[in-house]
Amino acid sequence: MFEKEDIGDVVKHGLIDSERVERAVREILYAVGEDPTRPGLVNTPSRVAQMYSEVFSGLFVDPIDALDGVFNEDYDSIVLLKDINFASICEHHLIPFHGIAHVGYIPNGELLGLSKIVRMINVLSRRPQIQERLTNQVADTLLDKLQPQGVAVFMQAEHSCMSLRGVKNVGSKVVTCVTRGIFDSSPEIENRFLSMIQENS
Repeated sequence: MFEKEDIGDVVKHGLIDSERVERAVREILYAVGEDPTRPGLVNTPSRVAQMYSEVFSGLFVDPIDALDGVFNEDYDSIVLLKDINFASICEHHLIPFHGIAHVGYIPNGELLGLSKIVRMINVLSRRPQIQERLTNQVADTLLDKLQPQGVAVFMQAEHSCMSLRGVKNVGSKVVTCVTRGIFDSSPEIENRFLSMIQENS
């Protein structure tokens, strides 16, 4: 496993089998009736392999390693990081979904550097995913690292598998929300989290 600062090393160290990906892409192009030797497609297999080495780099990184900036502080109310942009690849059709995440937690004596939450989401997003699992993993990774009083994660995303194919519904969004700890046991605190993510400031 590489730590989060070295996520680019996943590409450099060739952990993705690029040659195998390139062969597979050529076969797909032949299968759909295209000619992978024509000028516009001749470099496509290598481009796709390079893309996969980036968008799937999170497979080789432990997300908890991204949460290394912990410090002690006497604060016991909600910490909220809003409007975190993320993008991932749906594991069902291998096409993107993207959106925003809001992550809140109530500390138990320890705070986390806010950029670390973004890094952790980036790691978890860079692998074949579904939004429901991603939402759970963000919450559980934060819970495992900090042992806070509670965690809440809200994610909203647009899925290409709905806009490009199937029902071809452009603009519809999927919303997922999970709560842990005190956010589960206290409706008042959960409602405060939901109201905070709707506030414009």
